[in-house]
Amino acid sequence: MAMSPKGLRVLLIGFIVMVSGYILMTGGSSDDPQVFNYAMFDFRRLVAAPVVIVLGIIIEIVAIMKVWKTKEE
Repeated sequence: MAMSPKGLRVLLIGFIVMVSGYILMTGGSSDDPQVFNYAMFDFRRLVAAPVVIVLGIIIEIVAIMKVWKTKEE
């Protein structure tokens, strides 16, 4: 296998962090299409969610690029 079990765990953690960022970005819709809902411009959707997604991408890059030491070495 190209990656060690530790690398696969870090890859899974990065994926979970990215999915949680997308979940943070959801919501903010309006029940009435004639009324504009300003809730979609809050801190959680504009700042927190993209930061969490970028953090997940960084974790993924580290998991892929890092050479994890195995017991065989």
